[in-house]
Amino acid sequence: MTRTPAPRLDAIGLVVSDMAASLAFYRLLGLEPPAGSETAPHAEATLPNGLRVLWDTEETMRSFGPQWTRPEAGERIGLAFRCDGPAAVDSLYTALTEAGYRGHLKPWDAVWGQRYAVVLDPDGCGVSLFADAA
Repeated sequence: MTRTPAPRLDAIGLVVSDMAASLAFYRLLGLEPPAGSETAPHAEATLPNGLRVLWDTEETMRSFGPQWTRPEAGERIGLAFRCDGPAAVDSLYTALTEAGYRGHLKPWDAVWGQRYAVVLDPDGCGVSLFADAA
């Protein structure tokens, strides 16, 4: 039986209400998002080990999930797992939802060039599954 490679943790995403304020804070902690990202809807910085930290504005979240609302507490950080390809995103999403975990956003071809999906962990936290488009 051929075993497909396991997905690997690739990024930690933060949903922010004020991009400039958030980036200023994380720059003080040594992260290096690109200059000029303060007015962008999305920014990211790569850590020395290759793990990425992503920032998305609340408006960005609503752009692909119109039902998204600011959490009362917590749920502003999400894990994102890179899969081997678009088919692997679909397969893993199916496996997780068939195992009883709740799907939040079914796999779709995102405008930023990835196959993307979100499943909720047992505590209701969104976990993103993604792969670069073929």
